[in-house]
Amino acid sequence: MLRMVDVIEKKRNGEILTQEEIRFFVEGYTNGTIPDYQASAFLMAIYFQGMNAEEQGNLTLSMVESGDRIDLSAIAGIKVDKHSTGGVGDTTTIILGPLVAACGVPVAKMSGRGLGHTGGTLDKLEAIEGFHIELTNEEFIKQVNDLKLAVIGQSGNLTPADKKLYSLRDVTATVDSIPLIASSIMSKKIAAGANAIVLDVKTGNGAFMKTEEDSIALAHSMVAIGQNVGVNTMAIISDMSQPLGYAIGNSLEVIEAIQTLKGEGPKDLTELCLVLGSQMVLVGGKAKTLEEARGQLEKVIADGSALEILGQFIEAQGGNPAIIHDTSLLPQAAFKTEVKATATGYITKMEADDIGIAAMLLGAGRATKEDAIDLAVGIVLEKKIGDAVEIGETIAVIHSNIEDITQSKAILQKHIFIEEKHVEPPRLIGKIITN
Repeated sequence: MLRMVDVIEKKRNGEILTQEEIRFFVEGYTNGTIPDYQASAFLMAIYFQGMNAEEQGNLTLSMVESGDRIDLSAIAGIKVDKHSTGGVGDTTTIILGPLVAACGVPVAKMSGRGLGHTGGTLDKLEAIEGFHIELTNEEFIKQVNDLKLAVIGQSGNLTPADKKLYSLRDVTATVDSIPLIASSIMSKKIAAGANAIVLDVKTGNGAFMKTEEDSIALAHSMVAIGQNVGVNTMAIISDMSQPLGYAIGNSLEVIEAIQTLKGEGPKDLTELCLVLGSQMVLVGGKAKTLEEARGQLEKVIADGSALEILGQFIEAQGGNPAIIHDTSLLPQAAFKTEVKATATGYITKMEADDIGIAAMLLGAGRATKEDAIDLAVGIVLEKKIGDAVEIGETIAVIHSNIEDITQSKAILQKHIFIEEKHVEPPRLIGKIITN
């Protein structure tokens, strides 16, 4: 008979756990027969001793099996999911969904709400009046078969083990353990039923993983987990040392997504969506090469079909599709305040994390899960790293519903650096990891 104390001791000593031992822990902790104090000791043992690829795969599958697993077999084609590890101004889902769907790849996506700088994908979509994130299973499947796109909230009983473990990690200083991060992310993705997963792993000041080395290690772990459990998985390392695009804030990011689908979006946001989208179209079986896939994506932007699918998707989920042609129908902030450059030179650094905090203080994000979000507010940058600026020139515009924005303005001026020397913009796309 297995005892939790023996499993803890084995991992504490750096030994490899069996599938049976890992399943024993996950089932016991989920049903309450293993107490918090033993689970805490086990998480700390993993934090210090790590896990090999097979252990991580077994941990992930045990977490998947702790709850429901979505069956998407009634949806025709290869279902491709995308996951980003988060950052500042990350609007890619709202762009990629219609873009990839327009190329014939079904995107059946479950998204979450945001905690931090701005809302998650669901919060951003709810900036569209009337848009609802609740669909029955039958409605969800029918919509993906008809439009190739649906985005809904996560089911209440997906990976309950992960929910319990995440709460415990948060209070036991074990959040930043690569095996635990990788299994948490991948358990939710695998439970959501996709056949293939494209991961966008961020690196830099505004990312969860601050160094490229850690980002690559996390990407390798997640790709290995996916491949070990039979889900075609690949990862792209992308830069988050400065915000992605120019908009930070829910309604503002929806506007930027629409501009991008019109071919008028920021270069970095457009390029990242084309790189991620090319991988999604390729693994979705709609192109034989990345070049062919990219060509298809560029075509559906140019001919307007991706934008048209965005409108149909919004209408199907109760929102007003007119916003794709008139973005003034989205929530608007009462005040717009320009932030001016205090020197002449070049933008050499933008600390994305702090810029995100400036947006959160305006009400664009949540400090706690209970906080309400103001969907209209946020920040629109006018300059990015490498751009020239003159003293007194506008470098950002604050959109607020409060008059006193002193704190957010001070953060922007402190964390956007202007120097005489010119620097090149950071490399947007790093390593691509396929196995």
